Amino acid sequence: MASLLRPSFSALASRALSTQASAPPAAVPNALSLIRSQPSHYVVASVAGRKYLLTPRDLLTVPRLKDVKVGDVLRLSDIHELGSREYTIRGSPTIPADHVRVEATVVEHTKGRMETIFKKKRRKGYERTVTHKQTYTRLRIGPIDIVEDASSSSS
Repeated sequence: MASLLRPSFSALASRALSTQASAPPAAVPNALSLIRSQPSHYVVASVAGRKYLLTPRDLLTVPRLKDVKVGDVLRLSDIHELGSREYTIRGSPTIPADHVRVEATVVEHTKGRMETIFKKKRRKGYERTVTHKQTYTRLRIGPIDIVEDASSSSS
C-alpha cells in the first residue's frame, strides 16, 4: 500500500529532469550582463537596519536618519539581492559594491501620525496618556547602475 502512495525514484527523477530550467550562468559577469539586458531591475538593500525591496524612482520612508540633510545623496552599500523579471543574483550576505551602484536622495524629514499611549494600573488610580509623533526620513531611490566590467576596471 505504501508503494502506491509514494512515487518511485524513477518517476521523481524524470519529473526533476523535465522541470529543470536552462543552465545557470557560469560566472558573476555573465549573470550581470544577463540582468543588464533586461528592461527593469530591483534590489533588496538594507537601509537603517532593515531590508527593503527597491526599484528606481521609489519613495522610501525609514526611521529618522539624524546625520543627513535634505538633498544629500546616499550610496546604498548593503545590497543583498539584484534582479530583473527573469534573473536574480543573491549575495552572501551582500553583493560587492563594485558590481552594482544604487543611490538615494533625501527628500524630506517628516513626522508620522499622532500616537497615543495609555498607561493604567488597576485599583491604584494611576492613569497616564502619552502622545508623540515618530520622526521619519523619506528617500527617493535613483537608478540602479550595474557596472559593466568590474573585474577589468579593478585590475
